[in-house]
Amino acid sequence: MTSRFYALLARMKYIDRWGLMHSARRENLSEHCLQTAFIAQALVVIHNRRFGGDLDPEHAAVLAMFHDATEIITGDMPTPVKYFNPELRAAYRTAERAAADRLVESLPGDMREDLAPYIRGDDGAYAPFIKAADKLSALLKCVEEEGMGNTEFRDARASLESVLREMHMPEVDAFLADFLGGYGETLDALTGRR
Repeated sequence: MTSRFYALLARMKYIDRWGLMHSARRENLSEHCLQTAFIAQALVVIHNRRFGGDLDPEHAAVLAMFHDATEIITGDMPTPVKYFNPELRAAYRTAERAAADRLVESLPGDMREDLAPYIRGDDGAYAPFIKAADKLSALLKCVEEEGMGNTEFRDARASLESVLREMHMPEVDAFLADFLGGYGETLDALTGRR
């Protein structure tokens, strides 16, 4: 039997994010998950190098690659809707678990044990890093939109900055201090050609 797992993952590019917002440039789920993976890896490297941690950056990256894979089935539920009330959030979690089960079941049997933990997510030591990377990715989208003159993302940016501060993660602070400034620069400035 043909597995449909990777064909399903390929559809991430069709799931647009920020459905309630006017975007100067659309962002799809595939782009978001890749950026979140880059950031999660960086956060764990910062954690290990600067704060005495001992986690696997590549494991964090792979967890982040799959962190929203269930949205292939559920779609991207806008944050204001997802968190509208506890009952709706609980129902969405149930839908996410069911979607994760469907994705796992779409794998060949001999691959399920290896990939299921990534699809279902990690509630252990990596979870705060994946959550922070997800929020940082969203913040960077806000920064990019504002840089293109789109004020639609101003409130979302302020909200995300608040959420990130409330995480009290020195790795997040270090990432912002080291990398946020580059997101406002031109390609020439980024590559040192100006």
